Amino acid sequence: MPDTPPPPTRADFRFFERLRVRWSEIDAQQIVFNGHYLAYLDTAVAGYWRAMAMPYHETMAGLQGDLYVKKATLEYHRSARYEDLLDIGMRCVQIGRSSMRFAAGVFRQDVLLVGGELVYVFADPATQTSRPVPARLREALQAFEAGEAMARVELGRWDTLAAPAGAIRTQVFVEEQGIPAEMEWDAADAGALHAVALDALAQAAQARSDAELLLHAQTSAQAFYARAGFQPRGPVFEEAGIPHVEMVRALG
Repeated sequence: MPDTPPPPTRADFRFFERLRVRWSEIDAQQIVFNGHYLAYLDTAVAGYWRAMAMPYHETMAGLQGDLYVKKATLEYHRSARYEDLLDIGMRCVQIGRSSMRFAAGVFRQDVLLVGGELVYVFADPATQTSRPVPARLREALQAFEAGEAMARVELGRWDTLAAPAGAIRTQVFVEEQGIPAEMEWDAADAGALHAVALDALAQAAQARSDAELLLHAQTSAQAFYARAGFQPRGPVFEEAGIPHVEMVRALG
């Protein structure tokens, strides 16, 4: 008989999705019902695509295909309980002609609770017949697992970045948040340094010897910016009818 592979450890994974066990997920034994672990893995797969900077639905539409689960297996080692913080590790371990295999691990700190495996088939969404995994998808998965950065960032003036930056601002602020389009654009755009990603702006500011980064954060996103090292400064104020707070991060 072939040797059984060893259980996964945290070191096996680059990507983790953190979840907290909810009341509705525990059973009469006061542990997580076994079937919920598959939902945990599905949630982690969605996070994996976000970490690759490849929104799932838009990516699959562009590739003219979709991924369908062919096989899902779980191996239970220990139980998770109500309010446990779980880290769901996800890793692409093999890419075949039309399929790909992901290894998964559910951890409470460094303790493995459940190991798993998901096998997907890339297929035509209309007929659900298999297709070869597109080369660009294969390359992106291999690059991510090799530790390469997934985001490509460009810095520049508005006359060169108006198309990509404008599209993002329109979608997020005008379409999703209902801010009037005429309030989204102003004369400052022409002279400002623009970038799609925050980290690029931080690097540019450091190169210019700026003392700090400053942004106007919607109060609903304050925790997000706090995790990136920003601190609130001053009172809450309204901008385009939405509560904001000034947040800063020192550079040194």
